[in-house]
Amino acid sequence: MANHKSAVKRARQSEARRLRNRARKTRMKTAIRGLEEAMSAGAGDALQEKLKEAISIIAKTASKGVIHRNTASRKISRLTRRVNALAQ
Repeated sequence: MANHKSAVKRARQSEARRLRNRARKTRMKTAIRGLEEAMSAGAGDALQEKLKEAISIIAKTASKGVIHRNTASRKISRLTRRVNALAQ
């Protein structure tokens, strides 16, 4: 356990950040899962709307530094390709 006042504060800040980052990552994964379920169900109009929402959430997660921007770009690219393949 931290002994110095500054170390105690750092531990408190780290815990708060960890919980916040975990919430953001969970939100991203839920959005992706929702899109994948819509793809398997074959929902046509809802698919584009869910893709737009998922892209927004993934980009925001990357902008907050929770995931790397290249990881976000890769996820967005792969999801978009899958949705476009289903659309045709």
